[in-house]
Amino acid sequence: MYIVAIAWIYVTLLMAMTETNITAAILTFCLYGLAPLSLLLWILGTPHRRRAARKKRLGSDSGAVAPLVDSQLGKPDGSDTKPDQ
Repeated sequence: MYIVAIAWIYVTLLMAMTETNITAAILTFCLYGLAPLSLLLWILGTPHRRRAARKKRLGSDSGAVAPLVDSQLGKPDGSDTKPDQ
């Protein structure tokens, strides 16, 4: 994912370098490069941030799966294996 971000910054930097004045170059780089890329990386990073927050909230290194598994041990699974009559 980061290789695409690096490539996009490179392309927009080259676009900005071809502008005729510095104001247009800065606006081109910010509006075509930095703003969309930061929004995209923020959206695509949401699952990772949620996992990290959940892991921090639970205070466990193994994640949320181990406490759930431990609480279900020894309980019947509720399945009915008898044939219908």
